Amino acid sequence: MTDFTMTKDADGIATIVWDCTGKSINVMNMDGMRQLDSFIDSALDNEAVKGIIITSGKKDFAAGMDLNVLAKMKATSGDNPAKGVFEGIMMMHNALRKIERAGMDPKTNKGGKPIATVLPGTAMGIGLELPLATHRIFAAENPKAKIGFPEILVGLFPGAGGTTRLVRKLGAMGASQYLLEGKLITPTKAKSAGLIDEVSSEPMKEARAWVLSASASDLVKIWDAKGYKMPGGTPYHPSGFLTFVGASAMVHGKTFGAFPAAKALLSAVYEGAQVPFDTALRIEARWFTNIIMDPSSSAMIRSLFLNKQALEKGAVRPADVADQRVRKVGVIGAGMMGAGIALVSAQAGIDVVLVDQTREAADKGKSYGETYIDTSIKRGKSTAEKKKETLSKINATSDLDLLRDADLIIEAVFEDPEVKSNVTKAVEAVIPKNCIFASNTSTLPISELAKSSLRPEQFIGIHFFSPVERMKLVEIIKGKKTGDHAVAKALDYVRQISKTPIVVNDARFFYANRCIIPYINEGIRMVSEGVAPALVDNAARMLGFPVGPLQLVDETSIDLGAKIARATKTAMGNAYPDSAVDNVLFWLEGQGRIGRKAKAGFFSYDEAGKRLGYWRGLHDRYPQMEEQPQLTEVQHRLMFAQALEAVRALEEGVLMDVREGDVGAILGWGFAPWSGGPISWIDILGSPYAAKRCDELQSAYGDRFSCPNLLREMSEKGHSFYGRFANVEKVT
Repeated sequence: MTDFTMTKDADGIATIVWDCTGKSINVMNMDGMRQLDSFIDSALDNEAVKGIIITSGKKDFAAGMDLNVLAKMKATSGDNPAKGVFEGIMMMHNALRKIERAGMDPKTNKGGKPIATVLPGTAMGIGLELPLATHRIFAAENPKAKIGFPEILVGLFPGAGGTTRLVRKLGAMGASQYLLEGKLITPTKAKSAGLIDEVSSEPMKEARAWVLSASASDLVKIWDAKGYKMPGGTPYHPSGFLTFVGASAMVHGKTFGAFPAAKALLSAVYEGAQVPFDTALRIEARWFTNIIMDPSSSAMIRSLFLNKQALEKGAVRPADVADQRVRKVGVIGAGMMGAGIALVSAQAGIDVVLVDQTREAADKGKSYGETYIDTSIKRGKSTAEKKKETLSKINATSDLDLLRDADLIIEAVFEDPEVKSNVTKAVEAVIPKNCIFASNTSTLPISELAKSSLRPEQFIGIHFFSPVERMKLVEIIKGKKTGDHAVAKALDYVRQISKTPIVVNDARFFYANRCIIPYINEGIRMVSEGVAPALVDNAARMLGFPVGPLQLVDETSIDLGAKIARATKTAMGNAYPDSAVDNVLFWLEGQGRIGRKAKAGFFSYDEAGKRLGYWRGLHDRYPQMEEQPQLTEVQHRLMFAQALEAVRALEEGVLMDVREGDVGAILGWGFAPWSGGPISWIDILGSPYAAKRCDELQSAYGDRFSCPNLLREMSEKGHSFYGRFANVEKVT
């Protein structure tokens, strides 16, 4: 299969077009790189060719590397996979370095042929690394295009020369926001930042003119020119020393050491800055190989790229149900959740009827969206035109009759079964018979709520996470009688609003909250035992969690936690396991310390709501042990508390696909992204060790750490979850 083609014209310009067959956007693989390299050789050897332009046959330039290629490098390298990966990466380095030098004499820097890149649209990953190796980059005036390196977001860093070139081009600090944060920007901003050279309404025309007029000096990269000095200085330069100290502090401050790729990237930059360019490329390749060989990298790629993408494309959608794209959605309840649902629906171009008991309440919900868009406008992320278009899609009302032609209802009223039952009956009296009714509940069983419905097969749960406009995960819950039509409708709707869905079966707390609650509870339990609150929260942050369990419960509110605890205790009776946690929660609640909203919880706050530190009263009530537990012990309690619930959810059939368990955990509550999710984490540990550790934790802390039967069986057979459940694609 040919990904690249080359033509030569009468002016002596060879145009290489990247156009991957059967794909909507270009991605690079090893065969494609070899094709490109062959065309470059041919053009450089042809005396009739004066210069080269590399462009795309699609609306975008490229999305990056085909990540399966990296897995194949490991799998096909026999007993020395690291050597195979390194050699594959160096093949790409050599091909791009050939483009960069373009036949120039190594001593005089003369005799080369100009090579330009024309970007019609988005250029990410190697789709930017390739252009950076050419002599000039021309981008189309395309405000929808994104330029940058998102690799860090899936546990990698730019490993085909992008790291070395960008640092030498912008300096370590200048390059950091693109390399360490995965920041993507428009072509206009990319030019201002120095990532590309030109933005034009006719980029091909300008590229041709430049190729035909380029001088020898135009071809020499600054790092190949005599007297080159790195912007900002190298590590042993006075100013460069401060830059690298600052960069190291920034990386560790943001990652707490939990993400291997960020540390490897920093090492590649630090070491590469002290040596000649070609040596720096080899250093970059070695650190990239190091990351590829790290199991966390494979897990992150699998969960955050392959599995996430598969779920968004409908991997678990009922295949025999026709397209269920939503035309009009009715959102019942205009509080924070309902307002957020209305906003994201309208932003996706869906007509919205936002209903509340009074017109004033509905209008307030609509104004939530207006405020959000105004903030986006101030930040340059939206426009007045988009604001007008979005708000015109939202009809705020108290009139249920306006729902008569809706094809999806999302109920987001108060979390009370009776209230929800009354709303269901009132709305079903108005809506069409084929309309799907969804409840945005986080705790109430869908099968019980569906008993109020005349059509339980069309009743489903669609659980958004707060704040709706920012959180990417949506949990779809099937009741006992929910049909495929409702599941397909929910999945198609979630896809319309550009979020990632997981589908689970109905059970107490569904999947996400089932795992989040033990995380919070284990943190609270440790405080009651005398573990320092700072150790509990920081142990979690050092695992990559965005916030620790104590800070999380302060943010979500302690009184909500107490309410959930009471309801759970009532439902479970003598089987209820968390009385020790309740003692802490109920005591804080009784003190009026119900979290950040009251400026009093596990933390003390100032009048503006800023955290001042852990409340001293915690120490007085629960004196800290003189000898604190080891960091790893605290971390294992926090991790296993969640991961074992994920295994139990799979074992009980609540979770139907291991991919959904991992993707849902990372996107839903920030479960240690470097691990690939709770199920991937157990695979990294290995089932025999995980089962053994369960036994140790159970012996020390109680039956909540008992090893699930499924994990025990797998440990005895030496199985892994991704090896056993072969319906998912492996990257190992």
